[in-house]
Amino acid sequence: MTDTQKNVGEGAFIASLKRNNTKIREDRATAIAEDAMVLYRRTVEDLEIKINKMKRDRESMLDLSPTHADSLVLASEFDAAAYVAKDVELGVNIRNAEIKLGIATGQYERLFGGVS
Repeated sequence: MTDTQKNVGEGAFIASLKRNNTKIREDRATAIAEDAMVLYRRTVEDLEIKINKMKRDRESMLDLSPTHADSLVLASEFDAAAYVAKDVELGVNIRNAEIKLGIATGQYERLFGGVS
């Protein structure tokens, strides 16, 4: 055995090269699963945040005092059509996001065996 061969020893690099096929496949599977799990969890969390924000935006539309609690919007300044269009659009967006959240949560639980 040469001096170079002795210096290589049994460090992480040589140990990695000596791994068997089963261990290599297990390591790859773990890496792939961890990446997918983190992205699924992040997707679920992002959808939850998005839904909460849209619900707050929709609720804030009920506040018709433009400057402070004692002021009100004049009837002549209120655009009912724009209000209804925005309210319905937010409702649809909330519903669509809730459907996506249900799908993402269900898949997360099925694929990774737990709730995020």
